[in-house]
Amino acid sequence: MYSLNVPVPGEVERLAEDLRPALLDFDTIRERHTLLCKRLGDAPPGGVARLREQVRTALAGAPAFEARVTGIDCFEHPPLGEGPVVYLAVESPGLRRVHDRLLDEFSAVEEFEGDDYVPHVTLARGGGVASEQAARRLAERDVESVTWTVNRLALWDATYEEEVAAFSLPA
Repeated sequence: MYSLNVPVPGEVERLAEDLRPALLDFDTIRERHTLLCKRLGDAPPGGVARLREQVRTALAGAPAFEARVTGIDCFEHPPLGEGPVVYLAVESPGLRRVHDRLLDEFSAVEEFEGDDYVPHVTLARGGGVASEQAARRLAERDVESVTWTVNRLALWDATYEEEVAAFSLPA
């Protein structure tokens, strides 16, 4: 499974690390933080090289854009996997435009993408009643906004948990 991700800046990593003590009631705490732009599925015939070219073509002319962490929120009942999922909420009209552009080349994953797409950086997930209470407390917490310019996207291979290509913006 491949995806196109937005690398997050150090300020977002530090924010996530500062929140770590409040995440101990969750089953899983994310160690790596990224912002999903689009799930791409499996590599087509021609492998990663072909997928890379499909992404490059779909991104042609895409500008750099701003993204901003606006707070903490949660998916109490995520469409896949154990909930709740607590995350840093991200606003970015530019990211939504890139996501929509990629929908022309790569089909939407139902309940996750298209109109259901929610830009976010996952912090932690799962854990039952204690984590549900922790998620509600976290969602009420104020965090300092972080704004950055997205000038790079990364093609991620979930099988090997590694970046296999990068795309500079503007493309």
